[in-house]
Amino acid sequence: MTDYTVIHDAAELLDPTGSTVTRIADAAVAISEGTIVASGSTDAVTHEFPPENAAGAIDASGKVVLPGFVDSHTHAVFAGDRSEEFTAKLEGKSYQEIRNEGGGILRTVEAVRAASMAELVEGLLARLDQMVAHGTTTVEVKSGYGLSVEAERKLLEAIDVAADRHPLDVVSTFMGAHDVPAGSDTDEYVETVIDDQLPAVADLAEFCDVFCEAGVFTTEQSRRVLEAGADAGLTPKVHAEEFERIGGARVAADVEAASADHLLQATAEDAEALAAADVTPVLLPGTAFTLDTEYADPTLFEEVAIATDFNPNCHSMSMEFAVDLACHGMRMAPDTALRSATAVAAKALDRTNGTGTLQVGAPGDVIISSVSSVDQIPYNFGISTIETVLKDGEVVYHD
Repeated sequence: MTDYTVIHDAAELLDPTGSTVTRIADAAVAISEGTIVASGSTDAVTHEFPPENAAGAIDASGKVVLPGFVDSHTHAVFAGDRSEEFTAKLEGKSYQEIRNEGGGILRTVEAVRAASMAELVEGLLARLDQMVAHGTTTVEVKSGYGLSVEAERKLLEAIDVAADRHPLDVVSTFMGAHDVPAGSDTDEYVETVIDDQLPAVADLAEFCDVFCEAGVFTTEQSRRVLEAGADAGLTPKVHAEEFERIGGARVAADVEAASADHLLQATAEDAEALAAADVTPVLLPGTAFTLDTEYADPTLFEEVAIATDFNPNCHSMSMEFAVDLACHGMRMAPDTALRSATAVAAKALDRTNGTGTLQVGAPGDVIISSVSSVDQIPYNFGISTIETVLKDGEVVYHD
């Protein structure tokens, strides 16, 4: 057998399989037909899969090997630019004040409605290139900047086209209940999402998300959208307890969502409800960073995923930076933060095929980092340590 790739002599390998993180010194990984076929010590792996016989052999001496990152929460398909809002925030304006002045999500909605399909696809492809350069191999992308049947379907079709043209695994989420169009009544808009948008887009998405937040969608409105989405075959997700605690986490638990995301204002009781319903908490440290607010508390939860929340208001495509912030801002240990960015993040997307791990049978999604210890990945904040990224055993990025 020679149709395999082997990565060998790594200084350290991190495998976040199960509820623990395994760190192996002098380690190797072998991949055949896109799947991991061996993982462990270099001696054991290369005895069965010798580098000299491999179709591809990568010497990882002095480097760290870990699973590809799983970014389980992004809004990466959009048009336009909102960098001027960054300056407004620095001058003291809040997210809600900018939104009330016609900025925020609704400004991006205007740009998306005016954009062509080609513009949306090319913009998303460029962002996916940036993501893979920072180690992401699986990414969730939400709609939600259309807020009409035509524009929401256009966004989801753009995600579908980009997914076909890019090596990353791209997971689609419908989020028509992201905000309320200007001049619309919220209750009436909810009916539009349920009666018009969902039937028109359900064939293009895997998940249905809703912004359950004060001043946007109430818990009852959110529940109705998510239940309608489930009836259409879409698994629920919830933006919950970001600015105010209004009960979004309990909605996520009640509808057995795949994840509840943000949770900046969540309590221990919310955490217990999510755990009892097997809902994965997703914390987004980049959001707290860009909003200059307190970070979510990971110690409330049994385990958490972390993601970028990349969007026009949180403009980071780097899961490395999310890991950095999880350590520096939320005081997570490096190996725990990396597990949250890989194996736990895969749970937030219902990926049960080993995605986010280096276990035998998992997809051959592997990062090679230029540093010699897992601890040095978040220690080197502000720079990228990603040297090589393999997707299904094929090199898709090399620095």
